[in-house]
This record gives sequence, structure tokens and C-alpha cells, in this order.
Amino acid sequence: MVFSSTTFLFIFLPIVLAIYYNPIIKNRTFKNVFLLIASLLFYAWGEPVFVFVMIVSIVINWFLAIMINKDEINKKTYLIVAIIYNVGLLFLFKYLSFILKNIGLLLNTDTLNINITLPIGISFFTFQMLSYILDVYHKKAKVQKNVLYVGLYVSLFPQLIAGPIVRYETIANEIDNRKESFYEFTKGIYRFVYGLAKKVLISNYVAMIADNVFRNAEISQISVLTAWIGIIAYTLQIYFDFSGYSDMAIGLGRMFGFHFNENFNYPYIATSIKDFWRRWHISLSTWFRDYVYIPLGGNRVSKKRHLFNLFVVWLLTGIWHGANWTFIIWGLYYYVLLVIEEHVIFNKKNKILPHIYTMFFVMIGWVIFRVENLEMLFTYLSYMFGINSVALVDNMAIDYIRFSIGAIIVRYNICNAYKRMANWKD
Repeated sequence: MVFSSTTFLFIFLPIVLAIYYNPIIKNRTFKNVFLLIASLLFYAWGEPVFVFVMIVSIVINWFLAIMINKDEINKKTYLIVAIIYNVGLLFLFKYLSFILKNIGLLLNTDTLNINITLPIGISFFTFQMLSYILDVYHKKAKVQKNVLYVGLYVSLFPQLIAGPIVRYETIANEIDNRKESFYEFTKGIYRFVYGLAKKVLISNYVAMIADNVFRNAEISQISVLTAWIGIIAYTLQIYFDFSGYSDMAIGLGRMFGFHFNENFNYPYIATSIKDFWRRWHISLSTWFRDYVYIPLGGNRVSKKRHLFNLFVVWLLTGIWHGANWTFIIWGLYYYVLLVIEEHVIFNKKNKILPHIYTMFFVMIGWVIFRVENLEMLFTYLSYMFGINSVALVDNMAIDYIRFSIGAIIVRYNICNAYKRMANWKD
């Protein structure tokens, strides 16, 4: 069930809000238990089998966190068990098929090819459980002894499917002590509708352009301009889709009294790759920073060790996004850019050229992220740079310029006009 679906908008959400804010039962325990049940039903709507996998994971992590907090002598052992379990679960569902397939290619056999269905949102809720376990181990968060409340933290439906990745400490106090209000509820609605508009009005529209261009690139040659229009459309699509979803998640959270951290901060105005990653998918960037990069030593180590630390972080970032060589290349691509950037001195007074440079390489990165295989990656890049293109401009490009740019601008202005009208202030 996605937030933009009619089932969610006109059935699930109204029913949940009506029961949650019923005038008869108002105590916190009821509201928390009801939200947990609603969240599990939300997940079960699309994953009727894998909801039990998530429930089992919640119980196991709840128990291991209690043991880590209780048994100082063996706490490290319980931590290792928790990491092995969570990473192993993610590996089983997300990466085992990919690894077996590649082993099969090396051995020239297809007997190892198996299809394992990927549970929706497993990367997000697994990272949340890991952050909870690690924070309890390092005493950055108090252990939650109520298994239902651990379940609520992990499965809370606003952020369950596509983030943001919520740290336990962010909402730990709000599980028991949040205060719903008309003001918060109203601001939540404003934020949700704004995100919904970004998703439906802009992302879905430019997605049709991007899909059409990439589809044509697979079956025939396209012009240089068409190739660039395609990746510009995808650049807009992925931002407005993902940031729109985060807006909706943050808005829904506020409707129920929860405050999630921001996940995007105008990434496309960045003036360096480093700046871009400070602004893009902030919850994931900070997760890898706090739980991988800093524990490895961060930048307070030798130069070679620092390069190794960056390599590990960006390799894992690529792998986290999907089981495909293109995602691994995408992660290492940003590793190379960030290493090079460390030795480049930008003119801080000149914002235009650094911004152009940043967006150029970000869009090249989105080509790597978007294609399904290495062959298509090289093919599409060759079209963009005129190596195998039929021409600089073709009729497809002219049609997109004539009919689409105006529509995109109008839709974008509608979203911004709504934001100005709502005029929310935190």
C-alpha cells in the first residue's frame, strides 16, 4: 500500500485517524497498541507472509537489546549475535540470489539461480533495528522493555516502507509522552499534501518521460538532446518521488504526534558532491557516518586508513541500494568523486561553476543508478556524449521541449504555491 493510492487515502488513513482520535478511549496505551496493529496491517496489505518475518525480527531484537542492557559481561556477545542476525536476514533476502547468480556465471551453470522475493522496506526497518541495538549497547538510548513499543518504533507505518530511517532516540520519548494537538495535526496535513503533490503532480509526470526515453534507448538509437532530457527527467523524478515520500512520512508522523527528522535539504542546490550528500537522504548518510565511518576511525586516522574507511562506506552504500553491479559501481563512483574532491580547492565566492559541476556528476550518477546492466550503462552514456547518437537533436527531443517543459513548470509552481499558502513554520 503506497501513500498516493486511493486505498490508503480514502480507506486506510481515514479509518486509522477516526479510531485513533475517537472520543471514548483516549489513553496512551490504547493509541500505541492500535498504531502498532494498524502498522502491521499496513505492511501485511502488501506483504501478507513477510509481516511475520518482521514480527519475529522485532521480538528477537527486543530480547537481544534487553540482554545487552542487562548482562554487562556478555553484552558484546549479544551485540555480535544481533548484528549477525540482522545483516544475515538482509543478506538472505536481498543479496543471496545475486551472489549465487554471479557464482553460476563463473561456473557456467544456471543451477544456482534461485528467486527469493524481497520483503518491502527490509533495508529500512533492518537499519532501524540495528541502530536501536547499537545505541542501547553504547548507552546512547535507554532500552525499551515493552516489546509492543519496540514493535511500534520499527513498524510505524508512516516511515516503514521508504524511510526516513528513524533513530530510536528521535522518538523514544514520544512513544509514551507525545502530545497531539490541532496545530500539529494541521501542520501534518499540510506537509503530507505537499509531499503528495510532489509525488503525483511532478514525479509521476516526469517519470513517464524518463521511462519512455530509457525504453527507446534500449531498442533504438536516440539523439544527444533526448538522452539528456531523459536523465534530467529522471533526476527530477527520483528527487520529487523520494523527497515527496519523506514529506508525506513526516506529515503523517506529525498527525499522530511524532516528529521525524528532515531527510532532504534542497540537494540540487549543492555546490560540491560532499555538500550534495549532506543534503540528500540525510537519514541514510548520517546512519553510515555514525555506525560505520566513525567506528572505523573516520578521518582521524592515517591517510591510507581514511581512504579505506571511505571506500567501505561507499561500497556499503551502493550495496544497500540494491543487489546489482550498477549499484556497487554507483557507490564506488561517489567514493572516487569524494576522494578527488578532497584535493580540489573551490572558489567559495563562485557558486555557479561548482553547482554546474556537482549537478553534472550527480546526473551521470543517476544514469548508473537507473540502468539495469552495464551494457545499457555504456550505451546510454554513449548517447549522452554523442558517440553512438543518431543526431544532436531529433523529433522526440523537440516534442518533449514543446509539450513537457511548460507542464513541468506549471506543476512545480502549483506545489510551491500550495507551500506558500500553507506557510508552515516549525
